[in-house]
Amino acid sequence: MPEVNVVSWNVMLNGYAKEGLVEMARELFERIPDKDVISWGTMIDGYILMNCLHEALVMHRAMLRTGLAPNEILVVNLVSACGRLNAMGDGLQLHGIVVKKGFDCYNFIQTTIIHFYAACGMMDLACLQFEVGVKDHLESWNALVSGFIKNGMMDPARKIFEEMPERDVFSWSSMISGYAQTDQSRMALELFHKMVASGIKPNEVTMVGVFSAIASMGSLQAGRWAHEYMFNESIPLNDNLRASLIDMYSKCGSIDSALQFFNQNRDKTFSVCPWNAIICGLASHGHASMCLEVFSGMQRYNIKPNAITFIGVLSACCHAGLVEPGRRIFKIMKSVYNVEPDIKHYGCMVDLLGRAGLLEEAEEMLRSMPMKADIVIWGTLLAACRTHGNVHIGERAADGLAGLAPSHGGGKVLLSNIYADAGRWEDVSLVRRVMQSRRMERMPGCSGVVG
Repeated sequence: MPEVNVVSWNVMLNGYAKEGLVEMARELFERIPDKDVISWGTMIDGYILMNCLHEALVMHRAMLRTGLAPNEILVVNLVSACGRLNAMGDGLQLHGIVVKKGFDCYNFIQTTIIHFYAACGMMDLACLQFEVGVKDHLESWNALVSGFIKNGMMDPARKIFEEMPERDVFSWSSMISGYAQTDQSRMALELFHKMVASGIKPNEVTMVGVFSAIASMGSLQAGRWAHEYMFNESIPLNDNLRASLIDMYSKCGSIDSALQFFNQNRDKTFSVCPWNAIICGLASHGHASMCLEVFSGMQRYNIKPNAITFIGVLSACCHAGLVEPGRRIFKIMKSVYNVEPDIKHYGCMVDLLGRAGLLEEAEEMLRSMPMKADIVIWGTLLAACRTHGNVHIGERAADGLAGLAPSHGGGKVLLSNIYADAGRWEDVSLVRRVMQSRRMERMPGCSGVVG
């Protein structure tokens, strides 16, 4: 039987890696007697494909110890992984390899390095890389604009945007989305109109930013106009755009329009995003029954709920006082859907139980959380104690709140009110004297449910 050469090994390795079978690929990789750059690169790319980014960087370090260095394609994938992990040390090392190997002459590598520094919050280094690079490369300009936006620096982003020798749909969409994300909705819409006037046709990403801006403004008239524009321009719908449309109609007060659009597009959805949008919209408008119906419908359409789905459904249960459905849904999060509850889900449950007067169960829920309770949850429990006149649990909740925020007096104010409702005037006086001596500031009441 002829000896298997490294090319044959690499072909087999590539087959496993492309299918996402990284453990089998690793076993095969370890058996390759004379690994070359392709062997290492294939294994590293396999890890990156499966989002095992830390393992990819560990593998890259091992590769360097053998005396081999990545090629230009592998460098791009590794630098991108460093950006996602905020792995500054590995990224700087890779940038050094880029310079040493002369890869910095490639525009696509320059763009990747700008993205990396921006992802790590090092915009000064991103700008330096841009300055020493080839400035007639549109993607590098876009990368710098995008980097400023991702770091919340809209003014520098706009300055670079205005200096660009040319702009494409990505340039405009990035700026529009950036303004929408930083609550500068009017600037987003103003730029959108300039984009259309310049002859650049918006795409799905552009329209997501536009609908997000309109949702923040709450302008139903602008929302209907943008929806009609999108339809007339035959801009294709994807699930992110469907979700943003539903969210816009909901936040502009027209849940009927949101529901109508969702029902018209339900058979065309492939991801959880539009379902989450309508579930959260129905919850915020107090339509708990419809919210639960939509949640049940996800199973028929083979759409797996995620953490956001359960926040919406539990919020709906909370608003409607549906304790039993809320308990059941909270339970199946982990047992059926393998979604780990986070502090927001626990907050919804504490609020639901507290509003229903089940204060002992609410406190037990709070104390059983795998994470530390925050100010919002303690405040939610304390507010429920005020509503239902429970002094003992109220005192413990006030202590929990004071332990996290001793300089704020919100907990003491609520506790004072609880004592007053119970006719315990000496305790009221004591609490108020403590507040005056510490000059506490009032803290607004908190709830575990938004909207």
